[in-house]
Amino acid sequence: MANHPSAVKRARQNEKRRARNHARKTAVRTLVKKVRAALEAKDLKAAEAALPEAISALAKNVTKGVAHKRTAARKISRLTSRLNSLKK
Repeated sequence: MANHPSAVKRARQNEKRRARNHARKTAVRTLVKKVRAALEAKDLKAAEAALPEAISALAKNVTKGVAHKRTAARKISRLTSRLNSLKK
C-alpha cells in the first residue's frame, strides 16, 4: 500500500477509473452481443435497431480512452458489413 498522501490519492483515483472503465467495457460488450445475436437469428429489424447503439457506445469508449480507435473502427466495420450482407 502507498505511504505518501499523493500516492494514496492516486491509488483511490486508479480504483475509481478502473471500475468506470470496466463498466463501460462491459456495457459495450453487451450491446455488441445483442447485435451479433440478432444477426445470427437473421432478425434484420432487431439488428438494424441495435447496431447504432453499439456503434455509438464503441465511439464513446474511444473518446473516453477505454478502447483504441482502430479496435473500435474494426468492430464497427465488421458488424456493419455483417448487417449489410444480411440485407442482400
